[in-house]
Formats: sequence, C-alpha cells, structure tokens
Amino acid sequence: MKQIWLAAVILAVFPPVASACEGPVAVCNGVSAEGFTLIKGGKPATVYVDAGASKPVQRVAEDFAADLERVAGVRPAVVHDLKDVTGPVVVIAVAGHSPLPVDEGGVAGKWEAYQQSVVDTGHGKALVILGADARGAIYGTYDLSAKMGVSPWYWWADVPVVKKTDLYVTAGSRIDAPKVKYRGFFINDEEPAFGGWAREKFGGINHELYGHVYELELRLKGNYLWPAMWGKAFSDDDPLNQQTAADYGIVMGTSHHEPMTRAQEEWHRHQEGGITGGKWDYTTNAANLRTFWRGGIERMKAGNFENVVTVGMRGDGDEPMSEGTATQLLEGIVADQRKIITDVTGKPADQTPQVWALYKEVQDYYDHGMKVPDDVTLLFSDDNWGQIRRLPEPGKARPGGYGVYYHFDYVGGPRNYKWINTNQIEKTWQQMDLAYDSGADRLWIVNVGDIKPMEFPLSFFMDMAWNPEAMTPEALQAYPAKWAAQQFGQAHAAEIGDILTRYSQYNARKKPELITADSFDIGSLSYMEQDYGLLAQRAQALGKALPANAQDAYFQLVEYPTVASANLYSLYYNTALNHLAAMEGSPRANLLADIVEKKFQTDKDLAAQYNTLGDGKWNHMMDQTHIGYDNWQQPEAQVLPKLIRVPEKGKPAHNAYKSDRLYLRPSASNGGVFVESEGAIAIDAEHFARKTEAPGRHWQIIPELGRTLSSVISLPQAAASTSVSDMALEYDFKLAKEVDVTLNLYLAPTLDTQGKGGLRIAVTIDDRPAQTLTFDLKPDTPQWTQAVKDNIFILPTAFNSLKPGKHTIKVFRIDGNVVLERLVLDTGGLKPSYLGPPESAAD
Repeated sequence: MKQIWLAAVILAVFPPVASACEGPVAVCNGVSAEGFTLIKGGKPATVYVDAGASKPVQRVAEDFAADLERVAGVRPAVVHDLKDVTGPVVVIAVAGHSPLPVDEGGVAGKWEAYQQSVVDTGHGKALVILGADARGAIYGTYDLSAKMGVSPWYWWADVPVVKKTDLYVTAGSRIDAPKVKYRGFFINDEEPAFGGWAREKFGGINHELYGHVYELELRLKGNYLWPAMWGKAFSDDDPLNQQTAADYGIVMGTSHHEPMTRAQEEWHRHQEGGITGGKWDYTTNAANLRTFWRGGIERMKAGNFENVVTVGMRGDGDEPMSEGTATQLLEGIVADQRKIITDVTGKPADQTPQVWALYKEVQDYYDHGMKVPDDVTLLFSDDNWGQIRRLPEPGKARPGGYGVYYHFDYVGGPRNYKWINTNQIEKTWQQMDLAYDSGADRLWIVNVGDIKPMEFPLSFFMDMAWNPEAMTPEALQAYPAKWAAQQFGQAHAAEIGDILTRYSQYNARKKPELITADSFDIGSLSYMEQDYGLLAQRAQALGKALPANAQDAYFQLVEYPTVASANLYSLYYNTALNHLAAMEGSPRANLLADIVEKKFQTDKDLAAQYNTLGDGKWNHMMDQTHIGYDNWQQPEAQVLPKLIRVPEKGKPAHNAYKSDRLYLRPSASNGGVFVESEGAIAIDAEHFARKTEAPGRHWQIIPELGRTLSSVISLPQAAASTSVSDMALEYDFKLAKEVDVTLNLYLAPTLDTQGKGGLRIAVTIDDRPAQTLTFDLKPDTPQWTQAVKDNIFILPTAFNSLKPGKHTIKVFRIDGNVVLERLVLDTGGLKPSYLGPPESAAD
C-alpha cells in the first residue's frame, strides 16, 4: 500500500511519459478499445478549439497540434467546428464553452484548474481538456504533451521527441490545479551570455525571443515573469514584448526594485521630455517620479495587460536608498503609488494585484514596523545564497498573502555566481517547503540568470510551486531520475539522475567562482578533485551510450556541467601541487604548470563545444567568465592561475605530492557504536542509533542534502518550538581514555525566519544537563559570509572529563529549519579539513 501511495504522489508531481499506464487519463503506448485513441497507425487525433476562444487558448491548440506532429510525424487538423469530424478529437476549451457536455463542477471558478476527461460523443470518443480559465486550458494541454513525450525543454535544450505510431489515453477524468497562485522566474544578470546570444540570434531581447520564454514558462506550468533588465526596458525595447505576453497568457511583473511596471532603464531614457533622467530620489523629485510611474500604469491599462504591479522603491540601480531613510517615507511612496493605480484604472487599488519585495534593507524597514496595505503581497527574499531571510508568523494570514523571491544566480558579495548550476534541489526543497508550511503560497519567483544552464533546478522549482504538498521527501528523492527519464527515456534515467544529483552537490560545496588553489587543504582538494573526475568519466561514458539525436541535449544538461566543473577542480588541484612543488624547489612544478595550462585550455574548448552545438544555436551561452576572480565582481576575461616554474637541474627532486593523494572515503556505517580514530569521531547525522519524536512531528532524513551524505531535519518545518527532550536523536560512541572533548555540529546555513534571536538546538552527552545552542546568521556579517562561502556552519560546544567507555550524544530539536549534516567530536587530534574527517568506523 505504501508503494502505491508513493507512486501516486510522484505521478502527481511529475507527468509520466507514455510508458506508465496507471490511473485515469494516462497516456499509453499501443491501441485500446476502452481508451481514447490519440495516435493510431501514425495518424493523430483531430484538435478542436473554438474560433472565438482567446488568443492564448487558440495558440496552445496550435502548439498541441505541433506536439502531435513531433510524436506522430504527421500534423493533425485544427478545426473550429465538430460537425464534420468523424474520428477521435481532442477538445480544448474553457469552462462554459465546451461543445461537448462535461461536468464542469470540479473546475468552475478555480484559479487555473483543468480537467481532462475521456467522453463518449455517441459517434466515438473525445478527450476534453477543460480549463477553469485560459491558463487552466493551457496547462491541461501541455500536461498531455509532456505525457506523450514532448519535454518542456524540447526547444530550450534540444531534448529529442521519440516517435510513436500508436498512443491511447486511458478512460476516466482527472482534475488538477496549482497550490501557489503566481509561479515564475526572473531572467537576470544576463550579460554576457544570454544577452550576447539573444542579440546574435534574435537581434535583441525582443518579442520573438520572449515567445520562446513564454512557451517554456507555460510548459513548466508557470504564469509569471520578471523580464531581463540589465540595461534593458521590456516595454520600451520592443512594444510587442508585452502584447506577446498577453497573447500567450503570461502575467508580467517587474523586478523587486522596478516599481509600477516600469523598467529601471526607462528612467534613463527619453530625457528630452523633462520627466526622466533626474535624481531617483522621492524627497527631491517626487513629482517627476509620480509622472513616470503613472505612465507605466497607463500603458498597462491601455493594453489591458495582466500584471502584478511591483510597489515600493529602492535606490537607483538596485542600490539601497540613502542611509537614514525613514519607513514613513516608504509608506508614503506606496500610498502615492496606490493612488496612481486607483486614478488610472478607475478601480480601488485592492483590485489590481500588487507585490512589495522586502529585499535586503527593505525587510529591515518592515521588521522595524513599516506598514504594508493588507491586499499587497509581501514578497520575502532569501539572502541571495539560498537561505530565506523572513517568513510570515504562523497563522498570520492577510488578503494579499505572502511570497518568496529565491536565487539560483546572483551578482554581489561575497562573490558572483553566474556560470553553472550550483543549486541542490534538496536545499531548494528544504527552504521552499519551509516557506509553504509557513504560509507563503501567493507568489514564488526564482532568479535563474540566463535560464540556461539552470534547466534542472528550474524544472524542480516550478514543479514544486505547482503543488508543494505533493513534493514529499519521497517525491524529492525520486525527482532526478524522473526528470532524466522525461529528457532521455527510462533506460539510463537512474544513472543520469544520480549524475545530476552528484554534480549539483559537488558544485554546492563551494561555488566555482569562489575556488582558488588555496581554498581547501590539500587533502580535501585531492578528495574532491578525484571524486569529480570519476563523476566526469561516468558522465562521458554514459553520453556515448545515448542515441545521436540526444547528444546535444545530454551535453547541455549533464555532460558539460559535470565535465567542465571537474576540469575546474583539476585545474586548481594541479595549481596547488605546482605551488607545493615549487616551494620544495622540485622541477616537477613545471610539469604541473603544463597540466594547469592544458586544463585552462580545456575549459575554453568545452565552452566552445557548447557554444557551437546545433550549428551554433547556443552561441555565447557559455561566455560567462569564471576563472580568475579576485573580488566579488567577475573578471572581464578568464585569468590563468599564477604558476611557478623552477630551473631544471638533473633529475627531478622527490615530491611527496606526486602520488600520495589523500582519499577521504565515506564509510559504509549504518550506525552502531562509533570508535575514536586519530583524535576524532565523525558521524553522519542520518546514522543515529535511536530517535524520539513528538506527536505530529518527526525526524526526516533528506539524502544528499548538504556537502556530504545527507541531512536530518524535523517535519513539519514550521511547527512550533519544542521543549528539550520532546524530540531527540541519539548517537553512541566509545572512548579509550578520559578526555575533554569538543562536539562540532555541522549545520547547513539557515536563517531565523521569524527574527526572534536565532535558531536553537540542544545537545548533551549521556545524562549531563542539555546545553541549548543558538546560532543567528545575519546577512553581510563575517559569520554569515564564511558560512555561505563554505556552505556550512559549525556550531561547537565543550564537554569535560569524559571517562573511557561507551557514551551517547543526544541532539534535541527546539526550532525547525535546523539542518544537521554531521557530528564531529574532537577528542584532541582533529585535523583541519574542509569537509571534516571521514565517518568513523562503528562496532
């Protein structure tokens, strides 16, 4: 029964391709008299859409016909009248407008809901895709496209579509609807990669390009977009950008610092009118700013565009406002903006969706009492590094609701990260599960940089946004293989999913832009370089087993991020060895320098291979610099690491680093009594011996979350604090002699989202009084900076005079959002290492 339930949960999150024939309205290979014939003998069903349907619905009908052609090889007819249709027909309609009778009660009035039903027409069977609204019809249609084998990434990542001669849809009906109202992404930090590519292929970031973006978003079941904004103005660059969004059914917004549908870049244009170009300062230039903002709302009303209007204000260019800015000023700004909205639309302000992004210092104003109108969505943010800063108080509902602005890409301190995917979906799940559990369900948006190469985490974010409740820990664990199957089929899905998981974890240990030859102790660097090298070999070998038409997609989605990242680690590992050999005066330093130069060239070659895929379809997408950072901002060009060459005199001197690599292999321990070795005991958090749980709360192992094996969290994450001893994890260990120890808890960085003085966890050894430990990472402080750079926060506590023999560490839950990765007990000999010592052996 548990396996059936788990399968149902996973299918709810992730539409299967045409191989699973379970449940109603499943797409299956073959022919069935009981089901609906989608394709038979290579001939697809006819597609019906009403001639009076809205443009978004008519457009998705044409897209679905194109998808059937991709699968069957023949394009079906798209008709607007059923009287002459004799065979099977797919009807795409909005509630109240279906030409065939269906029960609409399950979707009527529900935001973006859809119903897929196989019905008997009296002359045969039809498949009715009925949306509660236009986007509901769109999602119901693209859901069927995904099930029959058309990936949302068919264009954006060249994912091949497998041809099918016969497909049918099982009988019955199913209904689905989103749990988060607005779901989308933000194209940001888009130079040089996305911008250079767009200018070459489309002549700019214009409506032709955005058409592909809008389609991708809808296929991912998103509805909301923040457009590219580095030196760009969405509506001014191409007036058709916004109209095309409307034609697709996309809700447009502007970023956290661009109020009233106006791009910041617009403020620096058209200065001849005497309105724009002055100081972006409401205390001295309010009249011009109000005129500027009014123009944005007038443009929205004139086009009858669907927008979520950003309100509030930051400094020009996404900088903080002047120091000492009072919250009263911001409240006044928003009041004036809402008056403009009312005046222009002719409706009360609360009838126009609005969002106020509490980003960076604006959150501080909110914390200090800034008042926000109840109908405005409060958009909380992460710290730009994946840790959500603030969330609603439990049970504190408001009409405008709450949302989250999350980051997969960032420009700023302590370092830009823009080149490659460094985001673990396990971390994203942990933070967004916390957000949803805390009541942030109105709007989720993620900064994806250039879109590519964030295909995997973006898919996950959007799937989770559709239904966070279905994204259980079990569904999370199954997700990589499911996603791999959608792109490459079932045969290699498990292995591809594992490679995706591993490279994401390895890149999250320290973002590539932060790495230098001095970032790690030589043992840890050796271990990570070797592990990445083995992973790259697996990725390359697997790629050779895939069909020719999958090679480009595989290189983009799997091979390039794995192999290029492994090459980067090898480059820095050999640079570190070069420095060590040079310190010894060994001529081997020269051989190592040669290796580094080759690795540097390999990085260029891999980027060139990516950029030339498909006759240069993605040219410039891998132009982002990532080697040679010396501050938070990117270098203008790649910089070869500093190498040292030494004079060669006779035989090369012995070098201890030639072959004596340190391999920190994790143990296969499943618990037991852990034994001290070399002055330390290391235990992975999941290897507890016993656990205690409280009613309605439990411990949950999240495999791969963090830098090593896994993490343990408590669920539900937003549950109220518990008392010491209510929930505990116990770990047994053994000492050979009496000793003072320091217990180090290795925690994933997380923030106190309630602003109540930090997150708490308690520990003890044996029956000693429990020690309550508090950590309170604050963005832009030295402690936070080190934690996000290393992707770990180590919380130490001391215990004196432990006797020889067996002991028990007890870890107690107090607050949620505490993520325990490892426990490392220093018994007097703990050596510095980036990941900590390998897990100790257990009796």
